[in-house]
Amino acid sequence: MTAIEIGRVCVKTRGRNAGKYCIITDVTDDNYVTITGPKTLNKIKTKRCNIDHLALTDKKLEIKDKASEKDIEEALESANLTETFKQGLKL
Repeated sequence: MTAIEIGRVCVKTRGRNAGKYCIITDVTDDNYVTITGPKTLNKIKTKRCNIDHLALTDKKLEIKDKASEKDIEEALESANLTETFKQGLKL
């Protein structure tokens, strides 16, 4: 089992979104993934990200490949993680 997988909850460690939670929506290659916040929760829009800029958590959502932000919001709600994503980490 690889930790870099679709649906994995991560924390951004670098950049202006450092300390915010995000979700991997697509694995591009060995170095890059596509992530989303989703934007309505914590202002992280869907974008490509280097895996070195992510800290992986043990949480994983059951979402399909390249899921829409609406689908991700529903998955977060069912996993009771909505408030966690809104607050982020205190760095």
